Amino acid sequence: MTDDLDTPVLDDHLHLDPRHGRGVDAVEDFVRLGGTHLLVVNKPSWHLGVEPDEPADFRPVFEETLDAVDAANEVLPGRAWPVLGVHPGLISRLVDERGFSPGDARDLMCGGLEVASEFVADERALALKSGRPHYDVSDAVWDGSNAVTRRAFELGAALDCAVQLHTEASEDLSDLAAVAEESGLDPTNVVKHYAEGRLAGPTPSVMSEKDRLERAAESGEPFLMETDFVDDPEKPGMVLGPKTVPRRVRWLLEEGYEDAVRRAHVETPEAVYGIDTEATLE
Repeated sequence: MTDDLDTPVLDDHLHLDPRHGRGVDAVEDFVRLGGTHLLVVNKPSWHLGVEPDEPADFRPVFEETLDAVDAANEVLPGRAWPVLGVHPGLISRLVDERGFSPGDARDLMCGGLEVASEFVADERALALKSGRPHYDVSDAVWDGSNAVTRRAFELGAALDCAVQLHTEASEDLSDLAAVAEESGLDPTNVVKHYAEGRLAGPTPSVMSEKDRLERAAESGEPFLMETDFVDDPEKPGMVLGPKTVPRRVRWLLEEGYEDAVRRAHVETPEAVYGIDTEATLE
């Protein structure tokens, strides 16, 4: 039995790991509660056993994500799309654990983004993912991370695709919106993953906790909803589970936020990613 919420329901940022985690079983949970569409972000490369030395080493990580999306598309009433890129935490791993200079780490990560952009160019992926660490780092690592993010924006502008960002917690990322604009990318097409209920600058992808969603709904501004489900059996309670977005959509509808639900699941996905969640629904 599947709940029908009478609306598309998109989780804007989650991970699927058929090899180690629940994979398509998690998607089936999402569907049972009324979920219809997913943006599936590749897991950090090291979580899949990849320690890159050159940009091509990221390719298997991206291919594995495409396989997970194919499996999800078998069970979703709507569809899933891949979001591919390089997790910003990799720079610390390269510098602190593997002896890379910040400049060499930056160059490798930019190269990984360029490989990801090939998948977008071939229409095998929808968007790119980048960002900067959410924890304290040296000035050299911070500068390198910002250079990687700028490169993601340049690639997004060239491909006319969105860029999802993993960053520090903030309600004002207008500095990154300005860099996107300088790079030729409309800040509307920059998405802050794990966002609070309000955000200056990029489009917020709001963590699906009631207080955050209420603020987003009442703001009248564009927003998306996400769980950041990590699909890791060793961290079962980490972040939010795959049932959360449909449950929160039901709650928003019960609270009278129909307009906000349409904004998050129809209008903002169209504006940011160019996807039609209604037309792609069976």
